Amino acid sequence: MDGKKIQTMDEETVGQHTWSELPTELLEVIMSHLTLKENIRVSSVCKRWSTVAISVRIVNQPPWIMYFPKYGNLYEFYDPLHRKTYSLELPELQESKVCYAKDGWLLLYKPRTHSVFFYDPFTQEIIQLPKFEMTYQIVAFSSPPTSPDCIVFTVKHISPTVVAISTCQPGVLEWTTVNYHNRLPFVSSIWNKMVFCKGLFYCLSLTGWLGVFNPQERTWVIRVMPPPKCPENFFAKNWWKGKFMAEHNGDIYVMYTCCNENPIVFKLDQMNKVWEEMKSLGGLTLFASFLSSHAKADLHGSMRNSVYFSKVRFYGKRCISYSLSDIRYYPRKHGHDWGEQDPFESIWVEPPKDLSIFM
Repeated sequence: MDGKKIQTMDEETVGQHTWSELPTELLEVIMSHLTLKENIRVSSVCKRWSTVAISVRIVNQPPWIMYFPKYGNLYEFYDPLHRKTYSLELPELQESKVCYAKDGWLLLYKPRTHSVFFYDPFTQEIIQLPKFEMTYQIVAFSSPPTSPDCIVFTVKHISPTVVAISTCQPGVLEWTTVNYHNRLPFVSSIWNKMVFCKGLFYCLSLTGWLGVFNPQERTWVIRVMPPPKCPENFFAKNWWKGKFMAEHNGDIYVMYTCCNENPIVFKLDQMNKVWEEMKSLGGLTLFASFLSSHAKADLHGSMRNSVYFSKVRFYGKRCISYSLSDIRYYPRKHGHDWGEQDPFESIWVEPPKDLSIFM
């Protein structure tokens, strides 16, 4: 009797010891499969469990990569978190070029007909805009087209001293275009990166100057501040394609890449009007693509403090990313020249709410 009692106590002790000494890697795997509610509950067990639970806690879902085919209407979508690929037939996008993506909507352009329209790839909803000729498809919008605050914005280089800024809103009959003069030393600046932040459109030129357009007051100014500074050897023949811009909660980030160097991330210091090089993103995740880049917080722990590129290494189906924590690419760097990528091949989009559309 006593022997059985002692054996039972030993088994309980071993069980308690096993749970308390689980390796961190195993705890991460277990907790990564929990719901948000379950994750919060287990984080109250002890300090160690709390640290692990928070590191894998998923509050937001990462965007997916949408690939535009060279032929046909079959579009592929890649989920970087679960490393899965889905396909949809989208005949509505035939002959269209993607321009921008935000809040679950795509902005598209048909060069042959000059048709401009919003499109939700998962509900197939279309919202038309007035026809407009876009030479380079460099355009952005402020908010979903279903919002009364939605403004579509594009800037075009007219001459070394003049830029034409055009704006439009869903429901209007035509675009509004105004020419603005660039003063020295900003002549010949070509603006090819745009984000909307706190009521303003921020534009980055090929040479790193920052232009700001106020859509309410219709003013255009160029910030007198040095461009982001890169190493002298930070150069590639297509370096202008390897530059990305994103915003998050009022902060603006710029990423410079080069085939021979690790990516460099800068954050705009609005107070001192300088670009600050970031050694860490503080848990933020940046998703870079030529046409529109995004920033997300509270993602899966393994995705934080990294830059994800809209490219998948299909051997193993792993999204190519760069970790600022580990100062390395995943998978290992192997000729990642982002300036060589087709800028209109892919774009980041918000994931669907219902996966049944792929069934």
